Amino acid sequence: MGGPVARLAGVSLPHLDLSRAPHERHGLRRTDEGWLADRWAAPDSRVLVVAGTRIRPGATGPEWAPTSLAPEGTRVFLGERAGVAHWAVIVPGEVAKEEPGAWVPLRGLLPYLAATEGGVAPLLFHAIGIAEWLWATRFCPRCGGPLEVRAAGHELHCTVCGKPQFPRSDPAVIMLVTDGEPGADDERCLLGRNPAWPAGRYSTLAGFCEPGETLEDAVRREVQEETGVLVGEVAYFGNQPWPLPASLMLGFFGRATDATITLEDADVEDARWLTREEMRAEAEDGGLVLPGGVSISRSLIEQWYGGALPGSW
Repeated sequence: MGGPVARLAGVSLPHLDLSRAPHERHGLRRTDEGWLADRWAAPDSRVLVVAGTRIRPGATGPEWAPTSLAPEGTRVFLGERAGVAHWAVIVPGEVAKEEPGAWVPLRGLLPYLAATEGGVAPLLFHAIGIAEWLWATRFCPRCGGPLEVRAAGHELHCTVCGKPQFPRSDPAVIMLVTDGEPGADDERCLLGRNPAWPAGRYSTLAGFCEPGETLEDAVRREVQEETGVLVGEVAYFGNQPWPLPASLMLGFFGRATDATITLEDADVEDARWLTREEMRAEAEDGGLVLPGGVSISRSLIEQWYGGALPGSW
């Protein structure tokens, strides 16, 4: 229902900063124990320690240490970047509890990642995504049996029924809905706010795709459920891994066929239509606080607006 959205020339898409320089994952090597042992022992190999699902950052962000300094824990082979093997070692979450405030969740590192060159985010997202999966998957979903880690941290094998489990990402749609003639001065976009957010904070709408549902229909359903607005045409924009804890955000633009707002969903306290001029003016005076620059939500908004906007979460 509508082709991909053409990206505007000269408009930066902030969420793409988190996907720069993806690492070579070497998925076929995850069961090659000899090769993995050699890469672990290589003097230039690096490891990130994860306590449960938290990281202890240094002064400049995540610390990648030589593997010779790694503690005992579950080894996860992330892959190679620029010929250097990168690993995560996952230790019990109780380690983080011993040093309150020293270990932070992934969300606490997002501002650092936005300002970092060199593809750190894909490695970090990979590490935390696996850690979240291992933390949440304690027993076999089929029979309740104990699970054994295999494939360098990327498979869980049930020791009772033999059923393997693999990491999964939940598809979530995130969308900017527009109303009016595209590009016209009075064209508007729809933003909403959660009741738990600080005053002035608004964002694009989002929600999870349900079984048997296309992504386009998920966009229409979520917008209608959250705001009462009806959406017709839906066009794909882009995607962003978001392991908080296990999502893949799929970005879309939607065109409203009925712009009437009716709030019935408790997750949305308010929803507003904004023209570009209204958005700019309110963002400049601080009355409107938009999503952070690393999120695909920000990219959707600035793609529609046509350039960068001031302020962010």
